[in-house]
Amino acid sequence: MTREGILFPILNESIPDWLGEFAQTPSMQRLKGIGMNCGLEYTQFPIYRHLTKPYSRYEHSIGVALIIWHFTHDLAQSAAGLFHDISTPVFAHVIDFLNHDHLRQESTEGSTRQILENDSRLQSLLKKWNLRTDQVADYHQYPIADNDSPQLSADRLEYTLGNAIAFQAYPLSRLQALFEDLVVAADEHGQPELVFQSFERAREFVRLALINSWIYVADEDRYAMQRLANLIHQALALKVLVPQDLMSSEAQVIAKLKKDPQMAKAWEAYCQCAHVRRHANPDNPSEWLQIPAKLRWIDPLVQGQGRLSQMNSFYHAEIEQFLRQDQTLWLCAD
Repeated sequence: MTREGILFPILNESIPDWLGEFAQTPSMQRLKGIGMNCGLEYTQFPIYRHLTKPYSRYEHSIGVALIIWHFTHDLAQSAAGLFHDISTPVFAHVIDFLNHDHLRQESTEGSTRQILENDSRLQSLLKKWNLRTDQVADYHQYPIADNDSPQLSADRLEYTLGNAIAFQAYPLSRLQALFEDLVVAADEHGQPELVFQSFERAREFVRLALINSWIYVADEDRYAMQRLANLIHQALALKVLVPQDLMSSEAQVIAKLKKDPQMAKAWEAYCQCAHVRRHANPDNPSEWLQIPAKLRWIDPLVQGQGRLSQMNSFYHAEIEQFLRQDQTLWLCAD
C-alpha cells in the first residue's frame, strides 16, 4: 500500500459516499500538493531526509474526517473536520512564521469560510447533503474535531498516528490497537473528548505524541521554518512570487523559485541545510535566527481515572521538561 491512505482502513471501515464526493473537488485535491512537514522534507536534516513517502494535508484532512465520522456519525462535524485545512497555503505553518504568528500558528485559518462560500462545486455538494456553510466552516465548534491543548482531538490524533508512521515506522497493528481503545466520554468540563479505556494504551500513545511534540519544536524545525519564511518574503518582495501563488501547490511555487537565478540559489541553499549550529550570543546576529515556536502536546484522559499526567509521575515530569525547554539560543545552519 502507498503511504497515502495507509491509516484510512484503521480509522473507519470504508470511505462514506459524502466524503468521497467532497474529497474529489479541486479545493480539496489541491491539498495533495501541501505537505504536513512544512517544507522541512526538502532539507537534508537527518530526521527529514529519510521521509521517502509523502504525508500530505489532503491525507491528514481525510483522516480527521474519518475519525470524527467513526465516533459520531455526524455529517456536519465530520465535514468540518474535512475542511479544517482547506485554506492551508504552501509550506503550511511556514506562512504563519511569515505572518509573525509563529507562536499561535492560526493566521491562515481565517479564509476557510471564504473558500467554501466561493467554491460553486462545494456549495452544490453542501446543498446535496443538506449542510450549511456555517455548519462546516469552523471545526473549532466541535470538541471531538478540535479542542484546547493538551486534550485529545481528532486533529491531534490523526497527525500523531500519521507521524508515528512517517518518522518512526511504527507498526500499523500497534496503531490499530491504540485507535480501538478509544471511546468518546465527558472530560472534566462535561464536554465530549476522545479518551482511552486503558492506562497501558494511553501510555503507549503519549510516548508517540511526545516524540512528535519534540520534533515540532526541534531547533532544526524552528530554524528551517523561519528561514523558509524569510525566503518566501524575499520572493514576494522581488515579485518572483505573488500572494496568490501561496494558495497553489508547493511544486508550482518551487518551479517559480527555480526560474529566478537569485531565488533559485536561495532555494538550493535552503535545501542543502543539514546541520544546525547553536550559540547563546553570536558575534554577528544577522547571520543567525532566534525564533520560538508553538508548543504542542497531548495529555489524554483515561476513562474514569483522569489525565495521564495525574496518574503517572514519569509522564508528568516529561511534560514539565517539554514545557520548560529553552528556545532562546541563536541558530544557524551549515
